[in-house]
Amino acid sequence: MIYLDNNATTEIDPRVVDVMLDVLRSGPCNASSQHAVGRAARLRIDEAIDMIGSAIDSPLDQPGGPRLIFTSGGTESNNLALRGLADPDAPIVISRIEHPSVIAVAEQLAAQRREIRWLDVDRAGVAKIDSLADLIQGGNRTAGLVSLMSANNETGVIQPIEQAAQICRDLGVTFHVDATQSIGKVPISFRTLGASAVTMSAHKFHGPTGIGGLWIDGGVKLLPLLHGGEQQLESRPGTEPVPLICGMATALQLATSELPQIQPRLGSLRDRLEQGLRSAHPPLVVHGCLSEEADAARAPRLPNTTCLSFLGADRQSMLMALDMAGVACSSGSACSSGSSPPSHVLLAMGLPAEQVQSALRFGVSKFSTEKKIDSAIERISSCYKRLTQKRSVEN
Repeated sequence: MIYLDNNATTEIDPRVVDVMLDVLRSGPCNASSQHAVGRAARLRIDEAIDMIGSAIDSPLDQPGGPRLIFTSGGTESNNLALRGLADPDAPIVISRIEHPSVIAVAEQLAAQRREIRWLDVDRAGVAKIDSLADLIQGGNRTAGLVSLMSANNETGVIQPIEQAAQICRDLGVTFHVDATQSIGKVPISFRTLGASAVTMSAHKFHGPTGIGGLWIDGGVKLLPLLHGGEQQLESRPGTEPVPLICGMATALQLATSELPQIQPRLGSLRDRLEQGLRSAHPPLVVHGCLSEEADAARAPRLPNTTCLSFLGADRQSMLMALDMAGVACSSGSACSSGSSPPSHVLLAMGLPAEQVQSALRFGVSKFSTEKKIDSAIERISSCYKRLTQKRSVEN
């Protein structure tokens, strides 16, 4: 199997596994216990927090400064942010291309009469940031929270986070960034990002599944979703998973320290995949472009991600054919890829129905190779030709 679904999840780094096994073999790990074993577990968490702070360029050991709340992953972090970062009655602004863990919360809040204001995107999938200030100030009340992803999980298109952060600062609005897809793929500094809160998830950067975090800037208040314990200053009670936390810290440190070497390699492999497929199939559409012919018109994208429309083929048929051929990819967000509805991201971009219905997402990783990419090009091309010929015969 050639694994090209790294936006859904990544292969865990063996070095991360080694760290986690060391913790698991060390004995019981409940950092809330006051005895020596518990204190040892607490020390491991403290050391992991220091590692994470260094990796994201944000000291996490200063009283009253930024802090990190460990969660089960990106979905929980996004839920916690949308429900806990603003006045319960204040409007929320989100873009139309957010992850389902943001959009579903917003829709549920809207059903409870919470006002949700939607930020549109252009045909390249970039949020129309020029309209953000009007959305924040529109209506009878100023919005209390803006939530915007740093890069889209389906197209890889990088969003204008710095501009959004400045607008939110100028208007005194809490700004949450879902950085789940960006960390480990492009440089990011939480200290200079300008966000009030940032979501991360370890399994997106070769760490373990089941652990993530919500970084919160100093002075930002948060209402907890869970109750019944004093862990993490009662912001997210529950016994901390020490092995997962240590694994996340190690994965993040590796991802950020190795990024200068990994980032250009990811871009080269992604471009190799795109160019090989477009050379064999010129009608194929690469999303994240204002113009299909002019590379200069491309929107900035994550180096590992491509979203392609195989015109004349149904995305679900292509997905199943590729699975049988030994290529793992996705027809959209991993949280909704098992369902039949078309991509809400591509629909928000205003793309033709034929492009939306034939779109697949591919994501390379540091474990991808040129040999695997070339083999994937052959397998994808073969499946595409077979499906389009079958459709032609049927028509």
